[in-house]
Amino acid sequence: QVQLQESGPGLVKASQTLSLTCTVSGGSITANYYYWSWIRQPPGKGLEWMGAIAYSGNTYYSPSLKSRTSISRDTSKNQFTLHLSSVTPEDTAAYFCVRVVGTLEGPLSPWGQGTQVTVSS
Repeated sequence: QVQLQESGPGLVKASQTLSLTCTVSGGSITANYYYWSWIRQPPGKGLEWMGAIAYSGNTYYSPSLKSRTSISRDTSKNQFTLHLSSVTPEDTAAYFCVRVVGTLEGPLSPWGQGTQVTVSS
């Protein structure tokens, strides 16, 4: 059974870079045909897809966040990492890593439990 677990700082100062790591167990991040995504949910708002890294290593980003976002992976540790630069208080949110099945628009399963990040001004 595949499981995902987010890790990273719960508090970041404005203008800094936020880095969150997702550790995957029970399955390889290089296995065909899965996409490993980051999704966030600001307080009182809906889910926002941020980007993904494919089994092939290709990356995909939300146009609205592309200039500040990068996703990398460490296949030896079976982890992928989100980097979000120049954060502001508007980046305060619960951040989730999620596996996407088949295509970028495929089913989202499973989800990590999520990690709350607060950006202080």
